[in-house]
Amino acid sequence: MPRFFRLYEKKRGDRRTGSKAFGNFGEALFFGFFFVVGCGVFAAMFGTLVWPEWRANRQFGSATATVVDKQLGEKPATASEPAKYRPEIRIRYMVDDRPYEDATYDVTRRYSTDRPAMQAVLDQFEVGREYPCWYDPLDPHIAVLVRGYSAWLYLLLLIPASAISIGGGRLIYTLLHWSASDERRALLTQRAAKMDLFEVDAGARSFPTVPADANLTNSPGTTLAYRLPIATTTGWTLFAAAMASVLWNGIVAVFVIMAIRSFARDEPDWMLIGLIVPFLAVGAGLIAYLVRQVLITTGVGPTRVEISDHPLAPGGQYDLFLSQAGRLTMNSLEVWLTCDEKATYRQGTDARTEVRRVFEERCFLRQGFEVQQGLPFESRCQVRVPAGAMHSFQASHNEVSWRLIVKGNVVGWPEYERAFQIVVNPPAGQVLS
Repeated sequence: MPRFFRLYEKKRGDRRTGSKAFGNFGEALFFGFFFVVGCGVFAAMFGTLVWPEWRANRQFGSATATVVDKQLGEKPATASEPAKYRPEIRIRYMVDDRPYEDATYDVTRRYSTDRPAMQAVLDQFEVGREYPCWYDPLDPHIAVLVRGYSAWLYLLLLIPASAISIGGGRLIYTLLHWSASDERRALLTQRAAKMDLFEVDAGARSFPTVPADANLTNSPGTTLAYRLPIATTTGWTLFAAAMASVLWNGIVAVFVIMAIRSFARDEPDWMLIGLIVPFLAVGAGLIAYLVRQVLITTGVGPTRVEISDHPLAPGGQYDLFLSQAGRLTMNSLEVWLTCDEKATYRQGTDARTEVRRVFEERCFLRQGFEVQQGLPFESRCQVRVPAGAMHSFQASHNEVSWRLIVKGNVVGWPEYERAFQIVVNPPAGQVLS
């Protein structure tokens, strides 16, 4: 039974195994739960708070009301929450020459734990005096003495809105990719590979499974022939971390303010405090991760790698130019030539992906030096592709990728690693079909 319906995924080295169908089902169920709960909470808040406020401000008719009685409404305390209060002001008003009465104040009729504040609202009205009021034209029995919008309400809407966006977006992504089989994806990949969007020379057609190097040689270097583009960038990571941190901590801040106010009233809401503690921990983790990304992005300057020729060939030796900018005290700076193999295959209902580093060699090492602001560290070295090495390869289920990796160890800063993709062609005279 576990062979056909695996409930877990295990890892051996870089190999991961597990049921792809069950994984997709679990992911869809998880994010679907977020989406449904977000929609439910959003609909409840919109129907009970947002929509009534909007109607009171835009559609209610005006009248003059006389206060006939007033009292402080109370919802008794329970084991889980303290007592709550709201002003209940009974008014008498005329609509189309017909008398109406209502015990009201605002349209949401919310209770509050702040009894002094609610008592102060009640004291603003005197029995027997007339005040302006607004009534619901669809049901004149409903009236209010105040109108306006609650700013805190729209901040709280960010909570279900974020659950809807995160849960719904990921759910759609999962369903779209679930419906497409591996065979279908492979077919689309093969068809896309055969499309001639640009003119391709005869040499490139000889190696249909070797990645094109057009994006790697379109930027000339200042010292050597080509400047390699960085394959791993922290820009999007920094942006995503910043957005997640701001959104999450902004929402948590609303509840923190509510908890602080409960302490100020000498009525601490311990349930609320207990609920926000784990959210504060997650927020602190997001901030720490964001700070780390900021340090790497802003503290460590740009890394530039140039190469004397491209694509590379097995047994070939090439010049490298390395430039590291910033204001840094380096423990070490290294350049590595690496080759990774990646294989994706199915075994029954299991989808397996294995990534293994089959070759790595250090091309450059410099220890114990400083990089001055405005004066980047620059050095030359050589890289040699082993004779008989497997060339770069890219297919629907298999991939062989070569990279130059720059590793930096900075005093007082997080370690960083920046990768630069390269292409190794088959030996001269070899034709791949």
